[in-house]
Amino acid sequence: MITVGVDIGSITTKSAAMKDRILLGSKLIFTGYNAEKAGNRVFEELLTELQIEPSAVNKIVSTGYGRNSLKIADKAITEITCHAAGAHYLNPGIRTIIDIGGQDSKAIVIDVNGKVKDFAMNDKCAAGTGRFLEVMARALEVNLNDFGAISLEAENPSKISSICTVFAESEVISLISKGEQRTNIIAGIHESIASRVAAMSNRIGVIEPVMMTGGVAKNIGVVKALEKKLNASIAVSENAQVNGAIGAAYISFDL
Repeated sequence: MITVGVDIGSITTKSAAMKDRILLGSKLIFTGYNAEKAGNRVFEELLTELQIEPSAVNKIVSTGYGRNSLKIADKAITEITCHAAGAHYLNPGIRTIIDIGGQDSKAIVIDVNGKVKDFAMNDKCAAGTGRFLEVMARALEVNLNDFGAISLEAENPSKISSICTVFAESEVISLISKGEQRTNIIAGIHESIASRVAAMSNRIGVIEPVMMTGGVAKNIGVVKALEKKLNASIAVSENAQVNGAIGAAYISFDL
């Protein structure tokens, strides 16, 4: 049996294919303005790469903010459930998942079977998300891919107190004009994100082991800052960014 999960996010759209619960491969593209078009495209491109005919796919599950737009899906399932299933598939020992995507962040506590016990979510503000990091990297004229590593070089992280992306950007510009070291500002930005995400996570009670998923999991600066705030080690899978799609594909077997 072959299943495919499609995770349509605000910035990127991901797909993952499984055969008999074994991961065959995954694909990531930028979402763009048309969520359904992105979902169809990432599905088709993944199958082409894996040399699988669409007719050979038994089940398709969509997830993410654009999940209801994908008409080829057999079912649409929330990203909370899919991230839980994906993390459980990648590491059955995980009990807490912290997912930071483009425009929201989530903390999820799961049981031994990968089922959701509790969760908290911030989807009302870009602060503490991938979009927040993009804005800050642009303001500091730094490549986003280098942001995390640079933050680890700081000796005295700056204090970023604003909880709004717009005001925080103004605060960063003010620090630049005062001659604050760029490494310290970047480290302060990462600590600011970690503080917000840790506060959200602590509302549901973090249970170790902890895994971080989503695109921001690739940012070592956020991971390290969050480890300090939570006083816990955080595991990051090489499939962190496609975790939701993996979970969707995994859930498909039980439909």
